[in-house]
Amino acid sequence: MVTPQPRNWYGSTSGATPRRPVSLDPVLADEIEGAPDPAEHVAIAHATAWAFVDGGRANPDDPQRAELLESLVRLGEAGDIELIADMWANAGPLTLPGALWRMYAIREWVRRDSGTVTDAYRRGLSGTDAPTVIAGLADAPEPAGVARSVDQILEGVYDGELDVAFDRASALLTILAAGIGANASSLAPTDTDRSAQILRRADNLVRTAGELAHAARLSREGTLE
Repeated sequence: MVTPQPRNWYGSTSGATPRRPVSLDPVLADEIEGAPDPAEHVAIAHATAWAFVDGGRANPDDPQRAELLESLVRLGEAGDIELIADMWANAGPLTLPGALWRMYAIREWVRRDSGTVTDAYRRGLSGTDAPTVIAGLADAPEPAGVARSVDQILEGVYDGELDVAFDRASALLTILAAGIGANASSLAPTDTDRSAQILRRADNLVRTAGELAHAARLSREGTLE
């Protein structure tokens, strides 16, 4: 199986064995891999995405809700990132499955390379238009704090408003893109190839930030599919 990777934002792999908080319909699960009809695969992507979100939002007074939310946030760890990729990675960015894939890809990147992300965030804060209030991170975060904040952003998908979660993720990526862009500029005089590579990464982040912001608007309008 060839698994799409989250925008090539990170390097090595690591992670703990995940828990599966929401069970898929067996028929849907059997059809996820190798669905011959692209339209059928799209339908499965949308069905599974809404199943996870609806399952996470159900029973808000359940005493085990905190454990459920933690399990949903950790869904992409270890082998489950392949399941998420198979279901959602090829969905359009302005759909629920496409937006969810981007949210989990962000978390995976932060989980694997929190030091680099933290450095980029700190550098990005120097931008005058950095949406720090929306992102909701500390002004001088540590790697563990960044990871916790990203988990809280993703938790908002299941325990808050979808548009707020997507807007927060968009703001975070905007700040990170500014920081990575600053790194690229500092390298340009001595290593043009490396600078160009890093700048492309920043451009990817800007594009994804825009996609998530657009998905947030669609969610507010009630038109996110």
